[in-house]
Amino acid sequence: MIYMCLLCLALTKVKENVNMFVHPWKGIIANIPTTLQDGKHVGESGRKLREDLAKKGFNPLKVQPLWNRHGHSGYAIVEFNKEWDGFNNAIMFEKSFELDHYGKKDYYSSRRKKDKLYAWVAREDDYYSGGLIGEYLRRNGDLKTVSSKEAEDRRKTSKLLTTLNNTLETKNQRLQEMQNKFNEVSSSMSTLMWQKDDMIRAYNEECKKMQENAHNHFKQISLEHERNAKCILDQKRELEQREKELLQREAQNENETKKLQHEKMINERAALEQKKADETMFKLAEEHKRDKEKLHREIIKLEKQLDTRQGLELEIQRLRGALQVMEHMNGDGDADTKKRMEVIQDELKEKEEELEDLEDLNQALIIKERKSNDELQDARKELITAFKDVSTRAHIGVKKMGEVDIKPFLVAAKRKYSAKEADVKSAELCTLWQDYLRDPSWHPFKILKDKEGNCKEILDEEDEKLVELKTELGDEAYNAVTMALKQMNEYNPSGRYVVPELWNFNEGRKATLTDGVQHLLNKWKLHKRRRY
Repeated sequence: MIYMCLLCLALTKVKENVNMFVHPWKGIIANIPTTLQDGKHVGESGRKLREDLAKKGFNPLKVQPLWNRHGHSGYAIVEFNKEWDGFNNAIMFEKSFELDHYGKKDYYSSRRKKDKLYAWVAREDDYYSGGLIGEYLRRNGDLKTVSSKEAEDRRKTSKLLTTLNNTLETKNQRLQEMQNKFNEVSSSMSTLMWQKDDMIRAYNEECKKMQENAHNHFKQISLEHERNAKCILDQKRELEQREKELLQREAQNENETKKLQHEKMINERAALEQKKADETMFKLAEEHKRDKEKLHREIIKLEKQLDTRQGLELEIQRLRGALQVMEHMNGDGDADTKKRMEVIQDELKEKEEELEDLEDLNQALIIKERKSNDELQDARKELITAFKDVSTRAHIGVKKMGEVDIKPFLVAAKRKYSAKEADVKSAELCTLWQDYLRDPSWHPFKILKDKEGNCKEILDEEDEKLVELKTELGDEAYNAVTMALKQMNEYNPSGRYVVPELWNFNEGRKATLTDGVQHLLNKWKLHKRRRY
């Protein structure tokens, strides 16, 4: 009786509107072959059916076989995406079976059904039908027309746009408020920076005045000391001269002798007083030096205190500004802002812990790097020792940095002397310039400052010896000497003696440890092949 009522209701609805579909869009597969196993009907699984339909391009989400108490019913429900692409796939699915005459009408009109699958899109009559299909469709979907679906999508889109516009307007207002707060904090920080600059400028001027006063006072004391010393020295010379005159005349009376002795005693006392004054002067100079160093330390200490104080003030202002912004945002009752504050605090704590871990790791890496660098330097020294006796024609060898090349001198000597004298003269000239390089008093370099204030040491091309060398022996000898000078200044500027270096002669550069080890391995492999 219930089945008949549902059937009548479905027919009534079909007459009213034949375009009502089951939503989410669903398809029905009928006549699925089944076999009897252990008293139950068994058919193809939903996964196998879904894969077959996917290969044909229908893109089903799931295929759900329908079961009853006897097992597989021979029916299955195909579920498609509930959006419009799912509707298109469902219609293509139905049309594909209809073109092969395996649609809904073919299924219900043929009395002898072939061993093929029949399929169609679930509509209103299927929804209100009895049996497993109707029960499944009513339980997992509802009826919608295409126009009602379009209207629903339009309503959802309009509602979404309205919500997004309202949200965007609210966010813009809050963004403007935060921007105003940020501008206030930035203005406050700029004012503090100006005040800091004024305080530093005034402090520096005061320190400069104190230093100038101390310097002037010390200079005045020094001048006074020099005048007194000169005056005492003149008096001493004058007394010595008078003593000589008195000794030469031999006609001096006792009073004059006593007077001379008294003046000598006074002069000795004056000399003693001058000595004491000298010691006092040195003590004053030492005390002035200590006071100056103490003043410098106090200046540094005050600068640090000032920087710390100003940094704390700036940090307090920044925190106050950030707190005002956050309080303003919290005052709006924005739960997202409160949650964002908690997230920012957690991230700040995590970043601080990461920074501590990175600092510990950095210290460990620095220690490890120093140890590795020491090992590399020892290995490089061993390679230099191993390659000392290797011919310079080899790919890798030892080059003496700071040693003058004799070949340019030989070329220059051949231009000025005969072939017999050229060898001797070139050796003499090369030895002479090598001695010049060893002389620490000869330093033909000058220091230049760039626009940024960085100092750089370059070769002084106007040095008298270099100009004379270039004039007499030419550019080749000049280049050889300047190259040796640069090498000496780079490798051993204080000792001024030749330093051996591992060198790549093919590429004209300092050889790496990899170059040296690879060269040794190649020689060992060649020696091994020759032995065998």
